[in-house]
Amino acid sequence: MPEQNAPTEAQVQEALRAAPPIILAPGPREAPTQVPPVPHDVWELPGGTAWVYRGEGNGRLTRPVLLADGFNSGPSTPDFLWNGLDFNAPYPFLSELRRRGRDLVLVGFHERSASILDNAQAAIAAVKRAGAEREGKHPLAVGGFSMGGLVTRYALAKMESEPGGDEHETQLYFSYDSPHRGAWIPIALQAFAHYIRKLDPRFSGQINSAASRQLLAQHIAEWQDTPAPDKEREEFLAELARVGHWPRQPRKIGVANGVGTGEGNGIRPGVDAVLGKGLGIVGTDLNTQSAGDDQLVATLRVLTLKKPEIHTSGLPEFDGAPGGTLEGFGILADALNKIAGLGVDVPVREHCFVPAVSAVAIRDVHTHDDLYADINALSPEDSELDEFKVASRNEPHTQVTEELCTWILDRLP
Repeated sequence: MPEQNAPTEAQVQEALRAAPPIILAPGPREAPTQVPPVPHDVWELPGGTAWVYRGEGNGRLTRPVLLADGFNSGPSTPDFLWNGLDFNAPYPFLSELRRRGRDLVLVGFHERSASILDNAQAAIAAVKRAGAEREGKHPLAVGGFSMGGLVTRYALAKMESEPGGDEHETQLYFSYDSPHRGAWIPIALQAFAHYIRKLDPRFSGQINSAASRQLLAQHIAEWQDTPAPDKEREEFLAELARVGHWPRQPRKIGVANGVGTGEGNGIRPGVDAVLGKGLGIVGTDLNTQSAGDDQLVATLRVLTLKKPEIHTSGLPEFDGAPGGTLEGFGILADALNKIAGLGVDVPVREHCFVPAVSAVAIRDVHTHDDLYADINALSPEDSELDEFKVASRNEPHTQVTEELCTWILDRLP
């Protein structure tokens, strides 16, 4: 087919901007299939909203469990949370929590990609209000999924560190596949997002959002950049250290959607993940991450004749590491395949997103040995959590399973 039949820049720009944004985040992508229950109360918070659902048999708020939303773009909604954590999930976590007589307080944010430090203000306000409105003195349980676990971790630690020490009355802190030591989005995907910024800035904007910069262990702000922890991540970690790293008063537990054996997810390094086929994108090749120096991770071509290459040095084989997975390559491919002239093949749809060692706060994610550590062979005391549980298989990030959810439910105060 002659090249003149390729789409024009104006056509691709219009099509991309008219389509939903490309968002690398977990959760349902289809329209909600069920309507969530009507909350018993709605709390407007600084930078967020909380939806309160009393437990079975509770006439008032008596045994509160605060659950914070995770990373995404745009505002939290009850539809998204209920469909992702209950209706369309392998295990109805929210319903079971209420069946056990716990009051569910879903803590959402006006902008889920905003700074963790800013969204922590919503969590702090929710904790204070739950304590004030609760009937009796039953202690609180506070935690979150993914980034929500970091938001609440910081919120509780900050409350304890304030002059006079705000009393949060939280007995249990819990996190669900939260990236305590950092998360991973392949450099190939980050580079592609920035490379198409002129056509549609939203994908790049998500990668460069405050929360993304704080969460990612390796980040690039421009497609030509060298991967490194972003300045905003360093500032977030410094602020976390300033408030003591962790809350000291509650018992701290966490679960990982990855295995504890050190066995990877089967994704091989240095293989094609996304291959351009349409006339406007042929030549693009996004690869899984390889270890070593000067490793080719991407060849980029969208409409232009130029095909710059992206190389990395000193990074481990992140994509195949044990941990919660994200269909990052698949999300991008599905979006591109809806745009005329930008069709792609996607031999590899997913990659590790939150390494298991990060979710249970037992190792950093800078080296192959740490990423693929046999957690089961390590001393539990190596973890910053008081107790943790890993999954029996590497599964999608924040997938709510009976295995992990019942373990948390059995430990609620």
